[in-house]
Amino acid sequence: MKKILFASTALIATAGMAAADINFSGYGRFGIGYLENRGAAATATTNGVSDTVIVSRFRVSIDGDATTDGGVRFSARVRIQADETAANGNAGAAGLNAARFSVEYEGLRVDVGNVAGAIDNLPGYYGYETGLEGMQTQYSGADYGFTGYSSTGGTHNGVYARYAVGDFAVAASYDQATGGSATATNGDRWDIHGAYTFGNITAALAYGETDTTVSQDMTVFTLGGTWGAFGGTLFVGDETVNNAAGAYDASVSDTFYGLSATYDISSATTIGFAYGDGSGTGDTQNVGIGVKHDLGGGVSLRGGVGNAKTSGVSTTRADFGAQFNF
Repeated sequence: MKKILFASTALIATAGMAAADINFSGYGRFGIGYLENRGAAATATTNGVSDTVIVSRFRVSIDGDATTDGGVRFSARVRIQADETAANGNAGAAGLNAARFSVEYEGLRVDVGNVAGAIDNLPGYYGYETGLEGMQTQYSGADYGFTGYSSTGGTHNGVYARYAVGDFAVAASYDQATGGSATATNGDRWDIHGAYTFGNITAALAYGETDTTVSQDMTVFTLGGTWGAFGGTLFVGDETVNNAAGAYDASVSDTFYGLSATYDISSATTIGFAYGDGSGTGDTQNVGIGVKHDLGGGVSLRGGVGNAKTSGVSTTRADFGAQFNF
């Protein structure tokens, strides 16, 4: 992480006053990615696209913070990100996202703006994601659209609060409806979670609800831990999900479940596995394996292979490349 200290002449000359910090951090990744029948179902502009393309991402998070004499920390974040276009492999232009603002004091943190909600911040929700791009996941059977941090462009304008004491933490978030006609995702959205850590294991439970013409909701439980070189997460929940018009969608309103695991085969090399599915006919079943080899200095080689099946149609994916953190 690179740090640049900005201080005005007045701040330098005045004792006891803190200067603000601006921090830059992020990562870059690039490699090759295979997606079976990448252009087969696309429009005429992507017909004939190769299944194998160059994949990439460049991400820079810009954080500014200042702390009062009483120990209250104020901060804000924006992010710049550029990805390839998944449908055709073309390089994408970098975009700047909406800002997130934070206030922290002791065990309490409050975010406003482009927030990650209580489900997005749920311990163990994401588990291990395979390969360079995080292709196969344990949460593939979950379809509820909770409040999530957006890395590019404009987004919601919400509030997230978390309080932690000892081994217990509780969090809640609220995202106000944006106006216009009521749809499956355009409504007041509430998320809440609680998490408890005992030894090397963390258990967490979350509930989310969107109040619209036909309300939708999600309940999810995670259990994860580490045992020496092994780490694993269990993931299970139930949801009621609506389609784009706000009507109940029976194909994905159901129970979902998954698991993921990692094992350190050496001090530098880790292998991992992820599986996700749901009982609905429209849910996506994911299964995949991946490997990461640490080269030191924040640089690693990563790759994976797996399969996704939705409504009986299977698609194979694979990737390999390098990631460097800064």
